[in-house]
Amino acid sequence: MAALLMSSAAAQSAGDTAVLRMQEAFRANQASTLSQTLPQLRGHVLEPMAAYWEMRVRLDSAPVAQITQRLAALRGSYWEDRLRADWLALLARREQWDLFDAQWPFYRMRDERGLLCSAALRDWRRGTTPAERVAIDVTRWWLAQRNIDHGCAQAAGQLLAAKHLPELAVWYRARLAMERNQPSVAEQAMALLDPARAKTVHAIAKQPDIYLNDKLTAFRSTTKELVTLALIRLAATDPAAAAQALEGGRWRVQLTAEEQSWAWGAIGKRQAQRLQDDALQSFAKGKTTAMDDDHLAWMARAALRAGQWGVVEQAIAAMGADEQQDPTWLYWRARVKLAQSPSLAQTQEAQALLRSIASTRHFYGQLATEALGQAITVPPAPAAPTAQERQSVRQNPGLRRALAAMALGLRTEGNREWNYTVSLHTPGGMNDRELLAAAQWACEQARWDRCIYTSKRTQVAHDQSQRFPLPHRELVVTQANALGLDPSLVFGLIRQESRFVTDARSHVGASGLMQVMPSTARWTAKRIGLSPLQSQDIHDQTTHVRIGTAYLKMVIDDFDGALPLAVAAYNAGPSRSRQWRNGPLLPGDIWVENIPFEETRDYVKRVLSNSVNYAGLMTGQPQSLRERLGTVGPRISAVPVNNELP
Repeated sequence: MAALLMSSAAAQSAGDTAVLRMQEAFRANQASTLSQTLPQLRGHVLEPMAAYWEMRVRLDSAPVAQITQRLAALRGSYWEDRLRADWLALLARREQWDLFDAQWPFYRMRDERGLLCSAALRDWRRGTTPAERVAIDVTRWWLAQRNIDHGCAQAAGQLLAAKHLPELAVWYRARLAMERNQPSVAEQAMALLDPARAKTVHAIAKQPDIYLNDKLTAFRSTTKELVTLALIRLAATDPAAAAQALEGGRWRVQLTAEEQSWAWGAIGKRQAQRLQDDALQSFAKGKTTAMDDDHLAWMARAALRAGQWGVVEQAIAAMGADEQQDPTWLYWRARVKLAQSPSLAQTQEAQALLRSIASTRHFYGQLATEALGQAITVPPAPAAPTAQERQSVRQNPGLRRALAAMALGLRTEGNREWNYTVSLHTPGGMNDRELLAAAQWACEQARWDRCIYTSKRTQVAHDQSQRFPLPHRELVVTQANALGLDPSLVFGLIRQESRFVTDARSHVGASGLMQVMPSTARWTAKRIGLSPLQSQDIHDQTTHVRIGTAYLKMVIDDFDGALPLAVAAYNAGPSRSRQWRNGPLLPGDIWVENIPFEETRDYVKRVLSNSVNYAGLMTGQPQSLRERLGTVGPRISAVPVNNELP
């Protein structure tokens, strides 16, 4: 028996080695290595993943029969759906619609806009869906995409050529791309109209001011849209210059009201992001009905900062229906109604809006709860998963493969398979009981990020101990208490930074539970007596948490205990947070809403909301998010700013 177990362990080890070898070959696009190694994985738990890799690198040239055989061998797995999605994209590019038709019904994810566009294009070409309906859907999916994509561009191009898609949709795509600093996306859109315009868009993206000056003569019908793109691009770096060009030049006369309004929206947005008082003046020069939802969001934020509740209401009312239903704007619509001596009807309407989002689940839900006069408390825990429910998820092949991949260090692949299994493998995903059992298994395996992700998907049964786990509790609490920090804040920050993945590493080089940059770690270590810090020391959890909490404490002290400022500084740097606090004294929720960086704004909301939930779990007492937000304004402390703080 011992010999048999040793033989089995050796075979497993050899199989694991083969998996890692195949991963390297897949990344290097080495088809021969993949084909030669795949037979070694017969019967291995990760064989489906390896089989996907082997077929994916030769998908362009593989015979149809081989592809369909591989799909059959992968039946029921994430890797079947992933391979089918890749093949569908290839078939759409080749316009092999008969094969596309045969495979589309078996594609389960249905979450890739490019493939949805391709399916809509097929339906139009087959005459099964009216062109008007297809054009509406394709436009919606295409404008929502942030990156270059062939599927929607192909569909848009063919609908455009058939005059079922208006040219304005292409210009909208280009405008949004310029707003997002993605000129290559704008160029792809323009190429659908005229390749020469794509080259012009490239030049505009590089030097919009020169294009505007060069166009003082020879005005053509298409020039005005290109001028709009140039104004959008110029506004990103110099909104004052863009405003001068729009208002002082000939463009004020030659651009349509719609084009001018979009440009004023882009200018106002950039001014609002710079916290400039003239932002509302720019917004007022355009028509809200012609502005993008992102412009209107910044119009609302600038109005909140200026205390102009009527303008807040105007901006939200002009947003699209979906955007208006976002908890952000439901909360602020309620606040608008309560801002100035509301009537009984306005109060009741505001309370109805607040009740629709009140919960512990997110920042605005917590604010709404308090606005209704209620404290934030931990919701009752659902019944624990039964032995049968636990056993059922442990037998799920997708979850088993996901955990096996994670154990080999293939976290990205494992996460994708786990997420697919709990949310996309069956329509609507797992039910609440299955999710709770799967989350519990992830927690037991110390896969805290998957535990959180899975438990957050429950619709009714909310288990706060899964959504807000407390790994490394003794270490974190000890270090926080030693520094006079609130442990719930530290846990809230770790949950947002790393989801408790100990070897997490960001794209900029931050690492560990608290995602500390190497330079910041060395600077902090020197000041708390841990110098010299060796590179491997930051990966020791005790050392890492000691450094991370010490730095957080220094940041909080430098901002006089103002948590919104300190948390923003932890994410975006102290110098930016100092700059953003200048201006009027604001309630914390309004100040947070006006943080210029989307990533930092979302980060501050999540960390503070997390901390409220952690405090409730750890103390058993009602909590207040509004107290943590406080008020934010210019520095009044006599203590000098710590300009050395990285």
